[in-house]
Amino acid sequence: MSPADTPAHKVPAQLPEVDGDFYLFARTLSEEENEIRLKVRAFMEQDVQPIISDYWERDEFPFEILPGFKQLGISGLSYEGYGCTPCSSALLGFVMMEMARVDSSISTFFGVHTGLAMGSIYLCGSEEQKQKWLPQMARLEKVGSFGLTEPEVGSGTAGGLTTTAKRDGDSWILNGQKKWIGNATWGDLTIIWARDLDDGQVKGFIVENATPGFHVEKILHKMALRVVQNGLITLENCRVSESDRLQNANSFKDTARVLATTRAGVAWESVGCARGAYEHALRYAQRRVQFGRPIGSFQLVQDLLFRMLCNITSTQALCLRLSQLQDQGLMRDEHASLAKGVCTVRMRETVGWARELLGGNGILLDHQVGRFVADAEALYSYEGTREMNALIVGRAITGFSAFV
Repeated sequence: MSPADTPAHKVPAQLPEVDGDFYLFARTLSEEENEIRLKVRAFMEQDVQPIISDYWERDEFPFEILPGFKQLGISGLSYEGYGCTPCSSALLGFVMMEMARVDSSISTFFGVHTGLAMGSIYLCGSEEQKQKWLPQMARLEKVGSFGLTEPEVGSGTAGGLTTTAKRDGDSWILNGQKKWIGNATWGDLTIIWARDLDDGQVKGFIVENATPGFHVEKILHKMALRVVQNGLITLENCRVSESDRLQNANSFKDTARVLATTRAGVAWESVGCARGAYEHALRYAQRRVQFGRPIGSFQLVQDLLFRMLCNITSTQALCLRLSQLQDQGLMRDEHASLAKGVCTVRMRETVGWARELLGGNGILLDHQVGRFVADAEALYSYEGTREMNALIVGRAITGFSAFV
């Protein structure tokens, strides 16, 4: 009998379920919360999974999924009132993870709309602004974007914004450019952050994309998050009313309040990206046969899977604790930054191992993993690079700021 024919190498009649939730974190949610999570999972697996690679290759957004997405009723999840659904921060994190587990572009679309655009209005808007915009956005009748990053200003937005705002009676005149703005090519409104020429402070504005002087051009030739339609926005004497200035956004500290919350969401999203790559790799290992047996039976392959699962489990635990801090009102900027930095580093490592496990097939969209590898590069950079988040944490633990 050859080694390949020994009982130790036979394929079991029933293989273990492919599930990246090794420590059963989903069981920390209530029954009602898990129903929402499973509803999102079913939508992503049934409506998004079969079509997403085709749209990724074509560099297009699958507008056909929007009716089903609206029915989920999750836009504005975690906010109270205004047609939104209040929930724990953990549930919002699990929703982000479930989306990214299938496709990071869809979770990014959701994060930009719900976290950044709606979050800016919820945290920094007046009561009138909340009443006007949030119910429409919760119903996805209006889709939002978030305009902070600029062509020449990425990590330096706190002190280097070049987009300007000038008060002119009851209006403001905006001039400048914004880059990498998700949803901007087809959405309805964008939160524009600009520096007030009079006092030098950063202020936020709700700008409808149809406003004269607001121009947007689709960014082409991306290698990551190709389903997200990122725009280059040019503002040329774009006039907005004082009533559209976020009334409680008076400095970059207010912008940072929005970013701290959404940075936590990106940490969850990166866990989902890693988990999706891992689960595809595990299924592949169970059925791919080399040397007469499934590659999942080889020691080196099991070691790769072990390392991937370690990263996913440890970062999910980190995110869950971060969500608890959020709900207890204890989360600080450095907490969100540590999670975003650690989780994206471990995600990048994990998707690389998944691609390694698949060999040459890892670069084919047919096997899904290559898409996760590419998309991970964008998650690694946006909402604060690892280096910037390291400096936020470093400032908190040493008492010294190393920012230039």
